[in-house]
Amino acid sequence: MSSTKPETIVLHAGYRAEPTTGSVAVPLYQTTSYQFRDTQHAADLFALKELGNIYTRLMNPTNDVLEQRVAALDGGAAAVALASGQAASTFAVLNIAQAGDNIVSSTDLYGGTWNLFANTFKQMGIEVRFADPADPENFRRLADDKTRAFYAETLPNPKLQVFPIREVADIGDDLGIPLIVDNTAAPVICKPIDHGASIVMYSTTKFIAGHGTSVGGIVVDSGKFDWEKHAKRFPLLNEPDPSYHGAVWTEAVKPIGPVAYAIKLRCTLLRDVGAAASPFNSFQTIQGMETLPLRMERHCENALKVADFLASHPKVTKVIHPSKQDGEARRRADKYLKGGLGSLMGFELAGGKDAGEKFINSLELFYHVANIGDTRSLAIHPATTTHSQLSEEDRLSSGVTDGYVRLSIGIEHIDDILADLTQALDKA
Repeated sequence: MSSTKPETIVLHAGYRAEPTTGSVAVPLYQTTSYQFRDTQHAADLFALKELGNIYTRLMNPTNDVLEQRVAALDGGAAAVALASGQAASTFAVLNIAQAGDNIVSSTDLYGGTWNLFANTFKQMGIEVRFADPADPENFRRLADDKTRAFYAETLPNPKLQVFPIREVADIGDDLGIPLIVDNTAAPVICKPIDHGASIVMYSTTKFIAGHGTSVGGIVVDSGKFDWEKHAKRFPLLNEPDPSYHGAVWTEAVKPIGPVAYAIKLRCTLLRDVGAAASPFNSFQTIQGMETLPLRMERHCENALKVADFLASHPKVTKVIHPSKQDGEARRRADKYLKGGLGSLMGFELAGGKDAGEKFINSLELFYHVANIGDTRSLAIHPATTTHSQLSEEDRLSSGVTDGYVRLSIGIEHIDDILADLTQALDKA
C-alpha cells in the first residue's frame, strides 16, 4: 500500500520483503560488486538503459531502501545516499555549479557548511554570496546570471530562526534558481519540498538515524524543478557530458522520470569523488528511521519543557528556541514547523565563559559531545570548542557569546533531564 503518513512511510517505503528468502527485515548487503547476467545486461546498465546494481560506490540494495524511504518521507522523486552530511552539502552544490559560478546562501549556517562555502568552494572557483534571510529579497539582490542555487537550513544553529522557505523559493522560481534546503534539524516536522524547495539534504547521522552510531548523508531530488526550461543557467545538466559518453542528463533520464539531478549526481560525482554511503551505516540508519516520527514527538515535547524551565531560571539570561521568539521569527516557525519546534536550543548564562564551562563539567546525564539529534540529551559550550578560534567579532555575529550553551534534547524522561540541568546550573 502507499501512504503519505510518516509513521507508515518509515516502516514500509521502498521494501516489502527480500524476494529470495522472504526476509521482512531489510538485509545488509555488505558487498562491493554484483554479478551481471551477461554482457548485454552490463552494457545496458552502464548506458542507463536499465537501472540496477553495478558497484557499491554507485548503488547498493541496502542504500536503495534508505534512499527510497527518505525520498518518500519528503515527497521527493529520488534520493542519493552519501558518506556524510558534509558530502551531501558538497554534492548538492557541485552537481550544478562549477568554477566561475556562484550560489547565494543564507548567513545562518552550521559551522562546517560555512567553512565549506567560504573557503573550500572558493578554492574550487565557486563563489558563495551570503544573504541575511531576515529579508528574503536579499537573495534576489545577490543573484545574477551565474547563480546556480539558493541554499539554506530549515532550522539553523545557533540562531534557530526558521528559514523563509516559500518566500525564497518563490524568488527562485521567478529567476529560474532552485532552492537547496538542509533539513537535518527538522525531519518529519518540516517538508521543504511542500514549501517550494527543489533539493533537500540531510546529515542522516543526526535525527534520521538517532542512535549516534552511524555517519551518513543524503540528497533528495524533488523532481519538480524544470532544468530544461532554464537550460542556459544549468549547462551541467543540459549540455553533453564528456565524462559520461556525451550524455545530456535532462534527455538521458526521461524514460526513468524527472530525476536528472539525482541521476547525474550518482553517475558523475559519486562515481568520481567516491563519497559512498557505507551499506552497514545505511542498515543502521534504517533501524533508527523506523522510530523517527515517534522520536521527533518526544524530542519536541521535551525541548519545549526545557525551554520553559530555562526561561524561568535566575542564572539564564536568554533562551534561544522557536518557542521563545516573537514577531516574524515566530510566525515562520508556526508556518513551517508542524507537530513540534525541534529539539535544539541555546541559552546564555549570566556568568559568561566560566559559568558555561562549570555547567558543562557538572552535567551527569547529558553527554558533552559535538553531535546533535541523538536519542540521548547532548550539550556543548561553543566558546571553548567550535568557536574558540574565532575573532570576537565573528563569534558575536554568529550569535554565540562566551556564556552560550547549546543543547540537543533527547528522549529521556523529562524529570531526569530537568534534574540534571538543575544540578548543573546550581554549580555554574
